Amino acid sequence: MRGVGHEGYGMSLPGKHASRQQFGEEPLEMRESDHYHAEYVQSFVEKWDELIDWEARRESEGQFFVELLRGMGKHKVLDVATGTGFHSVQLLRAGFEVTSADGNAEMLTKAFENARQHGHVLRTIHADWRWLNRDVHSKYDAIICLGNSFTHLFDERDRRRALAEFYAALRHDGVLILDQRNYDAILDHGFDSQHKYYYCGEQVSAAPEHIDDGLARFRYTFPDGSAFHLNMFPLRRAYVERLMKEVGFQSVRTYGDFQETYKLPEPDFLVHVATKSWDSAEEGTS
Repeated sequence: MRGVGHEGYGMSLPGKHASRQQFGEEPLEMRESDHYHAEYVQSFVEKWDELIDWEARRESEGQFFVELLRGMGKHKVLDVATGTGFHSVQLLRAGFEVTSADGNAEMLTKAFENARQHGHVLRTIHADWRWLNRDVHSKYDAIICLGNSFTHLFDERDRRRALAEFYAALRHDGVLILDQRNYDAILDHGFDSQHKYYYCGEQVSAAPEHIDDGLARFRYTFPDGSAFHLNMFPLRRAYVERLMKEVGFQSVRTYGDFQETYKLPEPDFLVHVATKSWDSAEEGTS
């Protein structure tokens, strides 16, 4: 996952422009944080927005993140998992000051192109989360890490270090918003997603080929018959909440499919909201 630092208002980012993913002879044994570079090849990145479907996702998600950030009085936001730019563009459109970071150069290039098509210019940083503050030299009101991206980290040391880097890049009263698939439900009850909120592309199939306590291997199939895979670590909710608190966040509130009240098996996605400063109104929540 380690990338070369780069900051600017442009697309002159390094990329291998590979067309095929490489998982080796034993794909189920590929459980390394750094491997995501070989997964998000250019051909997959070019199809990513078919999976997301910006219009459908904007309708299903509504103003959740905009209202959440505004409600907490946050304005300056670092999007550390920019991907193809969906959330960076939504926040820019809503008037937030946004810096867009990603560890994958292909994604940043696509995000810049998408933002330009929507009338915005992204401020981009090519950065590895584990060394985030080597390349990010500012303090932010909020950091967002969305799109199930945190599950690309397979080593607990990597997860702890990334969360510590997020913590350090936040102002004293900053907030981290991090989402993930509901792996508790997948591990305990099997996979049953309706693509209602996150992966809204109606003609794209996204389903696990293999699940165990250390690997969630998903297959993404597109209308033209092409298929790609992602190997991810199946994070349980309680584990993520505990890690957040252990690195210093004072409180963590978790939403299920954007709702405060839910039963754990039901949501497709969980959204963790972790704050650096203690909020007495959240005492007793987790």
